[in-house]
Amino acid sequence: MVIKVFVATSSGSIAIRKKQQEVVGFLEANKIDFKEFDIAGDEDNRKWMRENVPGEKKPQNGIPLPPQIFNEEQYCGDFDSFFSAKEENIIYSFLGLAPPPGSKVTKSPEEASSLPDGEVTGEAQSTTEGTEKAEESGEQEAQKEGDEDAGDLAGSQEKDEEEEETAAEETKEVTTEGAEGEAEGEEAEEEEEEPGEEEEEGDEEEES
Repeated sequence: MVIKVFVATSSGSIAIRKKQQEVVGFLEANKIDFKEFDIAGDEDNRKWMRENVPGEKKPQNGIPLPPQIFNEEQYCGDFDSFFSAKEENIIYSFLGLAPPPGSKVTKSPEEASSLPDGEVTGEAQSTTEGTEKAEESGEQEAQKEGDEDAGDLAGSQEKDEEEEETAAEETKEVTTEGAEGEAEGEEAEEEEEEPGEEEEEGDEEEES
């Protein structure tokens, strides 16, 4: 298949000449086989181009301007279509050619939509698996946090019980000390009373 580029070599329009040069230069740089057809000096080329450009692609006056690009008999597009395809990196799809081996070419929307269902299903399945794994990890983290909270609660309860036991022991010691102090006081009072009784006995002996 050969790409046909219809140009006007003797065009007086600078814009048209610039567009023609850009198309031809791009094809040459990418080593794409093409052939130029001059419509300025060949009436047959002019007639063929005008007849094979689709009606919806023709301007209001019905006369398409060069450059016009074809793949054999199939119409590819004008300069604007060529430029858009080049910017979107789908130039080979635009020209109806297979991309060269190893080239990174973005597939056109039509080609992307025609992918086997298996690829799309595989992507959806992997997405679903990733979601399930994320949910499982979330549940595990929540369970771990719940266990930690339970452990903290149990630890705080044990701490409260220890504090209560310590307070009870201290109260018991204070009570014991108080009892011992009262007992000592009673003994001291009894000792004080005994000397008084001895004095009374001594007075009675003197009187007798």
